[in-house]
Amino acid sequence: MPNEDVEINKTLDVLKKGGIILYPTDTVWGIGCDATNADAIDKIFQLKKRHESKSMICLVSDFKMLQQYVEEVPEVAYDILKYANKPTTIIYDRPLRVAENIIAEDNTLGIRVARDPFCGKLIRKFKRPIVSTSANISGMPTPKNFKEITQPILEGVDYVVNLHSYNKGTKPSSIIKIGSDSTVKIIRK
Repeated sequence: MPNEDVEINKTLDVLKKGGIILYPTDTVWGIGCDATNADAIDKIFQLKKRHESKSMICLVSDFKMLQQYVEEVPEVAYDILKYANKPTTIIYDRPLRVAENIIAEDNTLGIRVARDPFCGKLIRKFKRPIVSTSANISGMPTPKNFKEITQPILEGVDYVVNLHSYNKGTKPSSIIKIGSDSTVKIIRK
């Protein structure tokens, strides 16, 4: 049985060096990196063969960290997250302190407060948001578990977190866009 603390330390080492990781999230297995490192984000775009105009999301550990990376978190976001019964990504206006190439053309960024214990601990220790995008080549189906992840993805990352049976979720998160005027739009249920 892999040791979670050992895995966190190995993963932190890769993230700090600008590497990309394959890791279990509160939804599906994800490809991730330091959300403040533009070069690492570029590596993910290349690995996924994803056009840079398609934005990715990032994960934060808690509301306090969320507030550090968004100019203003609308009050309604706290209510949505507090009562959400599944992982929920919210697209916020005017993100701060992240790499430019993760921000969408309309100056928004999808951010999810990770509910998963492994992700939460990893992000808290890293002290920065981590990119999270599905572990597939762009346009291909999202893997529902570790066994479905293709060889090019497994070989293309710098580190695969050794918690292969760990993933509980099989579906991507809900996505909600909240404007600075507090308008709410459901993008994906």
